[in-house]
Amino acid sequence: MSINWFKYSSPATFYPLAGKIIPLFYALAAILTIIGLYISFFVAPTDATQGESYRIIFIHVPAAWMSMFIYLVMAMWAGLGLVMNTRLSSIMAQALAPTGAMFTFVALITGAFWGKPTWGTWWEWDARMTSELILLFLYIGYMSLTAAIDDVRRADKAGAILALVGAVNVPIIYFSVKWWNTLHQGASVSLTRAPSMAKTMLLGMLIMALAAWMYSIAVALSRARLLMLEREKSTAWAQEVLEQKP
Repeated sequence: MSINWFKYSSPATFYPLAGKIIPLFYALAAILTIIGLYISFFVAPTDATQGESYRIIFIHVPAAWMSMFIYLVMAMWAGLGLVMNTRLSSIMAQALAPTGAMFTFVALITGAFWGKPTWGTWWEWDARMTSELILLFLYIGYMSLTAAIDDVRRADKAGAILALVGAVNVPIIYFSVKWWNTLHQGASVSLTRAPSMAKTMLLGMLIMALAAWMYSIAVALSRARLLMLEREKSTAWAQEVLEQKP
């Protein structure tokens, strides 16, 4: 049996579908977070070099991964909206931006708390830290730009251009430790070689990353539903939904 996925590109059909799957992703995020935190703080061994302070990486690294991944997904949705002029694509891009900004902020803050005992400084203007800070400014710039333009179509196009241009910063963040001499250490997890950490450390980090992913999907879909109602409030289906709300 084939499924016509294109019908879900309409807000009217995507809205109820999102409402059904959001609780599942929230539940998965909560369960994975509990498991991940338990492994990270009670099962994973103490690091021989950094001691107990290294455990902040179980928050820092997944947040940093999600900050870059969400931006690329946001740019992809924005690009689809720009090229194909689809309403849902632009809505999803705007729905992802606040969550991406939040993870970027968490990555910067936890990185500072990790850096003080490890490197002896809260902040250093090296390539990775600076490019991650630029990523936060790109998120804020995208949200500010789309909010500042009253015309929805113009706002979507302007935001899409900014998102696509800013996407060049993501590979700079990722490869900065290879391209330049930075204070930040290289990646402990790579697709091309074995991880340079204990298996329980890696397991805790991956579960926390998966929890962050589930949370991001749930929050983005929840925000997208609100944006759909706001944009489509003059349509019959949106009015029917609004009438049903208490």
